[in-house]
Amino acid sequence: MFKNAVVNPIFPTNLWIFDLEPEIAEPLNRRLSQDLDELTGPRPALAPGKKWQTEHTLHELKQFSELVGIFLESCDQVLDAMEVEHDGFRITGCWGNINPTGSFHIPHHHPNNFLSGVYYVQVNEGAESITFHEPRPQTDMISPRVRKANQYNALEHSIRVKSGQLVIFPSWLVHSVMANASDQIRISISFNIMFTSFAETIAKPKWQGMPIRRDGKGEGA
Repeated sequence: MFKNAVVNPIFPTNLWIFDLEPEIAEPLNRRLSQDLDELTGPRPALAPGKKWQTEHTLHELKQFSELVGIFLESCDQVLDAMEVEHDGFRITGCWGNINPTGSFHIPHHHPNNFLSGVYYVQVNEGAESITFHEPRPQTDMISPRVRKANQYNALEHSIRVKSGQLVIFPSWLVHSVMANASDQIRISISFNIMFTSFAETIAKPKWQGMPIRRDGKGEGA
């Protein structure tokens, strides 16, 4: 009946996923895990389902300089692929997420920034996903049943992640993390970037995390 039929996706919401080479990721992750332990220990007790998050200044500390370089290089590639014209960008916040068994992240976004990312330091079976939520609220105005969820009808998409992987996404994209179902701590490091002229005024996170030690190895660069 039809000479041709084409699906033409418009207004895509992109995720950029970078996998570090194992010979880079493995020693880096060991150092990052140790550094986070030294900066936050001894950690305060938590109620069930809660998590530890550091303050958002890790990018200012010298021991995170290699990771910061990875973040900047990957974001530069993303902005180049998007063909965005800008006068430079910088990290406006960078923090560690330490998730014990049962902890989770509710749906949220990162206001006043352009791109956000999360690097996975330690991921275990049962705690290896991040979920992104439909950004157009009007799409569920008419919501018929479907035979099977797919990229055209799902209101959320979960992707599997692994240690040594970096995921970058638009800061406005709502995302969440399901409860850690493993018996080990899940560790990740998140960050935001904003164009320099914006970053100086409005882009710093509005929340305050757990203070980190600044004595000895914890001193900034």
